[in-house]
Amino acid sequence: MIDDDGYRPNVGIVICNRQGQVMWARRFGQHSWQFPQGGINPGESPEQAMYRELFEEVGLSRKDVRILASTRNWLRYKLPKRLVRWDTKPVCIGQKQKWFLLQLVGNDADINMQASSTPEFDGWRWVSYWYPVRQVVSFKRDVYRRVMKEFASAVMLLQETPPKPQNAPAWRRKRG
Repeated sequence: MIDDDGYRPNVGIVICNRQGQVMWARRFGQHSWQFPQGGINPGESPEQAMYRELFEEVGLSRKDVRILASTRNWLRYKLPKRLVRWDTKPVCIGQKQKWFLLQLVGNDADINMQASSTPEFDGWRWVSYWYPVRQVVSFKRDVYRRVMKEFASAVMLLQETPPKPQNAPAWRRKRG
């Protein structure tokens, strides 16, 4: 399903733990890493698509996660011209995405990259919150930056121990 502007409706999923780290997944048989994401089927709401993709890609169900937030707007990225399939109609030039922030309430052991007969990922790890913005493929970087900025306050609220700001100046009493 491609919209009139050439974008495929899609959901993106950021899964975090209680420490504010996010799940970073390695694409099957590749060296690239990303957040889980996938298309929205006809008649499916973004939330329904998110739960379906969540199970297909990482083996988690509704009971394993809690929705903390979703993006206010659809976010778009264009595919590099070399990745556009010009011979298919309609031509898809990119993705428009609704993103969800989920907290893993189950255990790490509940994550199963082999839940689907055609796995999307073959590995995963917890990484610091902003790490994916620097590491994702360049054409997705702006969307990742916008997603992480929008979700940052929700993640900060759930952290058991707030992180110390890096390079913060020491507290000093004002001299009078």
